[in-house]
Amino acid sequence: MMENDQDILRPPLKVIARINTDFPEKFGIPRQSGLIDALKATIVFEPEYRNPDAVRGLEGFTHIWLIWEFSKAIRSNWSPTVKPPRLGGNKRMGVFATRSPFRPNPIGLSSVKLDSIEIDAKWGPILHVSGADLMDGTPIYDIKPYLSYTDSHSDAISGFADEHTYYTLEVDFPQDLLKLIPPEKQKSLIGVLENDPRPSYQNDPERIYGVSFGGYNIRFRVKDMTLTVCEVTRL
Repeated sequence: MMENDQDILRPPLKVIARINTDFPEKFGIPRQSGLIDALKATIVFEPEYRNPDAVRGLEGFTHIWLIWEFSKAIRSNWSPTVKPPRLGGNKRMGVFATRSPFRPNPIGLSSVKLDSIEIDAKWGPILHVSGADLMDGTPIYDIKPYLSYTDSHSDAISGFADEHTYYTLEVDFPQDLLKLIPPEKQKSLIGVLENDPRPSYQNDPERIYGVSFGGYNIRFRVKDMTLTVCEVTRL
């Protein structure tokens, strides 16, 4: 690197859009994108980028990449190692070997399914997507099409992530509580619960957890791989 390269003025990243999801807080958000196809979200562009020409041709793609900001995980310093939840939160790995939000630059990358593009008279292009792992209101820096011929690698190896079995929980959701949830959100909520929203290092069968989703607080216990919903209240 030339010495004067550090003096070049680099323009700041611009927020081009924000995503609307059913997650008002971090707890309960899927650990990766694409794990729960039933999760629906919308992407609304900032006023400067509400030109339909900006998404011309995007309707021909089934999936897109979102480049976004870990807006609730911004820190003034960073650590070369982090504790991945997949390893139980008690083993350190290099930050660049993980997808931890605590990074030198708080940037996230997600692949989501593009369901449709709506052109609204007020809001401009609105992207309807499935499988997002973002909190409501997350700022998005860029959107790129997913290219199957180069972005998909069937022979890829996932390092230490391959060493830990992916599992789902059985969900016991009493009908008198489930009916409190709007029908269009029930499948996605059950998917969130099946994927075990608890931190990996917590396994107290007597502890009651609460996850906020779609305007509701869902309280539950987990014992012997069964998650039992015990209360549903409006937020």
